[in-house]
Amino acid sequence: METTVKKLSETKVKLTIKVGAKELAAAEQVALTKLGKKVKVAGFREGKVPASVVAKNVDPAALQEQTLDDALSRAVAEAFLNEKLQALDRPNVEVQAYVPRESLEFTAEVEVMPAVKLGDYKKLKASVDKVTVDDKEVDEIIERMRQSFATKEEVKREAKDGDEVLIDFVGKKDGVAFDGGTAKDYSLTLGAHQFIPGFEEGIVGHKAGDKFDLDLEFPADYHAKELAGAKVVFSVTLNAIKELKLPAVDDEFAAKAGPFTSVDELNADIKREIAAQKERESGEKLKDQLLEELVKVSTVPTPEILVQDQMHSIEQDFSQNLLYQGLTLDSYISSKGFKDEADWREKEVKPAAIRRVEAALVLGELSKVEQITATNEELEAHIELYKQQYANNKEVLKQFEQPEVRRDIANRLLTEKTIDRLVELNSTKAK
Repeated sequence: METTVKKLSETKVKLTIKVGAKELAAAEQVALTKLGKKVKVAGFREGKVPASVVAKNVDPAALQEQTLDDALSRAVAEAFLNEKLQALDRPNVEVQAYVPRESLEFTAEVEVMPAVKLGDYKKLKASVDKVTVDDKEVDEIIERMRQSFATKEEVKREAKDGDEVLIDFVGKKDGVAFDGGTAKDYSLTLGAHQFIPGFEEGIVGHKAGDKFDLDLEFPADYHAKELAGAKVVFSVTLNAIKELKLPAVDDEFAAKAGPFTSVDELNADIKREIAAQKERESGEKLKDQLLEELVKVSTVPTPEILVQDQMHSIEQDFSQNLLYQGLTLDSYISSKGFKDEADWREKEVKPAAIRRVEAALVLGELSKVEQITATNEELEAHIELYKQQYANNKEVLKQFEQPEVRRDIANRLLTEKTIDRLVELNSTKAK
């Protein structure tokens, strides 16, 4: 067999493959074995007919077609293996010449895993801010804790910011009630900005029992197209006003908040937690920066098939997340100023997909260069962590025994170890 490789681009090749009589004879024997499983010949059990007998009892055209298929399959696999090329899809095969039992010439065109040239990955430029925690951040946590321990007391005065009110309301556009604009005994904290501008402000100053209308306008970028920029009227009935009574920040409060004997202990614990969270975020930010820098200094061709796969994945995940938020893809596209779905894909989805592919390819190359591997013990320990997270879900636990799931976890583990190595290799100073 002879193979000639033509590089069409950094990610695509075209192989011209010539197969001789010896290879075709071997392919014919394979074809006879396959066809023999269905041939019925008197005196022989089905599937046990000798190849020489099968050859005399099958349609010559069928034998020729099967031989050609087997010859192509074997030659393609062997050629890519010999040339050390990793095909990313099923090759597009075109037969140029075929003389049964004598010769076969064909081409195989396909995208392949590209050669990645790493830059100097030991001298990347990345830095993170020094982690600090100021008193304001601690105070914000304390205030949220006070809110959670607050008691509510019904009052007869006018409503003000911070009060919890119980209201009925009906929203109408052009005199007709619109979907989602009506509720009874709705609990709302004034100043929380849960509603469109002007709604909560319009309740301030009213007393329990008051009935009033609020003439408002939805924001122009509101997610529901039919309401974006629309002028509406909300008819509101204020049923009750409750004042939140916040506890004093003292040692008794600290004891309620956790195993603390004083406010100082509580503050110190909050400060440690904030610092730990910031350290984690700083570490993740550093990893992202180093990976971004590694891509910049490296040569990373991006096969279109991998980009398209990632685009599909991003679109699915994004649409699902919008669904959880009660939004639609159309509303998002409109709010962000894209012309249409195709414009969104080209300007937002595709660049994100390319970044994912580039990151995966450079990390894959780095793991080879640095000889990073994941042992079976490490993989099992990693899987055990996942199992602990889903200990109460038998269906999910079963999935961890599936080969494809274990491969996916192994790939994630290898990626994590490679990124950790990248961080280790780059001495980074905080600002």
